[in-house]
Amino acid sequence: MSRASLRRYWPHWTIFASVLAALLYGAFAPFGHASREQLFEIPPGTHARRMQGEQVDFLPSEIRLTLGVRDVLLLRNRDSVPQVFGPVLVMPGQDFRLPFEQAADYQFACSAHASGQMTVRVLPLPDPGIDRLRWRLDAFVHAMRHLPIRGPETQ
Repeated sequence: MSRASLRRYWPHWTIFASVLAALLYGAFAPFGHASREQLFEIPPGTHARRMQGEQVDFLPSEIRLTLGVRDVLLLRNRDSVPQVFGPVLVMPGQDFRLPFEQAADYQFACSAHASGQMTVRVLPLPDPGIDRLRWRLDAFVHAMRHLPIRGPETQ
C-alpha cells in the first residue's frame, strides 16, 4: 500500500483502529465495580397506584446478575406497605440483600411485580476474550432494552 493511499484513507484507518481498540479493551479489560450489589427500588406510592387500577411496572420480569461482578440483589422498599419477595417480607423503608454463589435461574414470588413472579438469572463470570466481550455487549443490549421510560408527569 502506498503512502498516497494511506494519506487518502486515513479517516477510515483511524475509525477502524478506534473500533478495534474498543473491542480489544472490552474483551480483555478487568471488571471494576465499587459494589457487587445490584439495586432495585420499590418506589413510594406503588401499592396505592395498583389499588387505583394503574399498571405499574418498575421491576423487570428478569433480573440478570453476574458472579464476581454484580452478584448481590438489593431490594429497597420505599413504599408504605410491606412487599413479599420469595419467603421474605420486606417492610417499608427496609433493604433486603440476597447474595448468589452459583450461576442458575432462580424463580421468586414478588408482590411488587405486576405478574407476581420474578426470575433472577445469575450468569458465570466470563473468561477474558470473546466471552467477556460477548457478555459486555449482551449487558449493554439488555440495559438498553430495559431503560426506564419516564413520562412528562415523572420528570
